[in-house]
Amino acid sequence: MVGVLESAAAVVQSPPRSGDLAERLGIKPLPGDLLREALTHASYPNESAAQATPNERLEFLGDAILGMVVANALFRAYPDAAEGELTRMRAEIVRGSTLATAARRLDLGDYLILGRGEEAAGGRDRDRNLAGAFEALVGAVYRAHGLTIARSLALRLLKPEIDGMQEGGPALDPKSALQHLVQARWHQPPDYVTVDEQAEEEGRRFVVEVRVSGEMLGRGSGSSKRAAQHEAARQAHAALSTDAPSGVPVGA
Repeated sequence: MVGVLESAAAVVQSPPRSGDLAERLGIKPLPGDLLREALTHASYPNESAAQATPNERLEFLGDAILGMVVANALFRAYPDAAEGELTRMRAEIVRGSTLATAARRLDLGDYLILGRGEEAAGGRDRDRNLAGAFEALVGAVYRAHGLTIARSLALRLLKPEIDGMQEGGPALDPKSALQHLVQARWHQPPDYVTVDEQAEEEGRRFVVEVRVSGEMLGRGSGSSKRAAQHEAARQAHAALSTDAPSGVPVGA
């Protein structure tokens, strides 16, 4: 893939290619120093003798822009929704795991400028790093091209998530979607049970089952219990959406 840097050494020695990433974003290229700042993780300045500015300030700016843009989009799309529901939907769309998913569609991890320790620890695919870079990139686009372009970019990059929310699908909030479905069918909430926990090189790994009256509906794994629960809920919702209401025996 154009723009993919093959090693940590290459990452710290070569500036990101503004044209490559701008083409993916569908915008005019960003100034090189601004793009570099947006992609520079805090671990890199800490480990490098070179002058480098981490992306935390741009991340702060992008976070504010995303919150405003998504809030306005939801306000317009749901004129009858209460404040609490709008707040919930906005939180689901701008949460770290959602932004990390959007960043992966851009292969944004390939462009991150990381310290060697963070690189070795798998930081190129870490949700926190990807979400932060996504926010910083939106902030950088705002600084370079203004709010109109930044707003258009944010809405376009988050379109799958926004559309999923509008269609009422579980993509953004699988646990809530499953909760509603299970409560409607069996008048009780689902249970989430951690069935395995393992230590791996890149961190801990959790396996969770979601059950109703002891019957497993779905199973998921993740780097946190929350992530594993969301994956289990996603699988369960998908399975139940294609089953007859009597598909899960509920007794005892």
